[in-house]
Amino acid sequence: MIMLHGLGDTGDGWADIGYMYKESLPNTKFIFPHAPRRPITINFGMSMPGWYDIASLDEVDRSEDKEGLVESKRYIEELIQKEVASGIPTSKVVVGGFSQGGAVALMMLRSNVQLGAVVGLSCYVPLHTEQPVFSEANAKTPIFMGHGDADQTVAFSFGQKSYKLLQSLGANVEFQPYMGMAHSACQREFDDVLEFVKPVLKA
Repeated sequence: MIMLHGLGDTGDGWADIGYMYKESLPNTKFIFPHAPRRPITINFGMSMPGWYDIASLDEVDRSEDKEGLVESKRYIEELIQKEVASGIPTSKVVVGGFSQGGAVALMMLRSNVQLGAVVGLSCYVPLHTEQPVFSEANAKTPIFMGHGDADQTVAFSFGQKSYKLLQSLGANVEFQPYMGMAHSACQREFDDVLEFVKPVLKA
């Protein structure tokens, strides 16, 4: 399971789920990569860990940093290939992420690498006007999207619209709202993610 952190965070920020899920998924390797530092427009050009640049939270789906998104997708594909080289089939690889990391996880649906599952938390489908948003290889890949309805960073409506887009295209996607949750995660969401990935990672 590869879990991608949000803007300004590091992989260490999500490492706790490795311990949280260890008992239920004893044979699973958890990877928490760090995004490279880059200038972030919305933060006055300050340099911080980010999977891509972002110009506005009100219009996260406009003026997108396609180059950064594609570069991050390529980097995650490289991580997957390292696991494949060690004997792990791609059908046993789950890519998940929170916020910016979740957008990159959903970006991985475009990959020609067939994944076991994708998890996008508090996020949206990037480059949604550039079809196809998922490749033939990932047309049936199970997707879990979770989003707090009190999120003031990545609006709940963005997550909802992305879910409806994927659903309308025939993707194998489920969307779970969390009442009162802001731009964060909660125990119930962690539990839901665990139940979602178990069939892929335990089988």
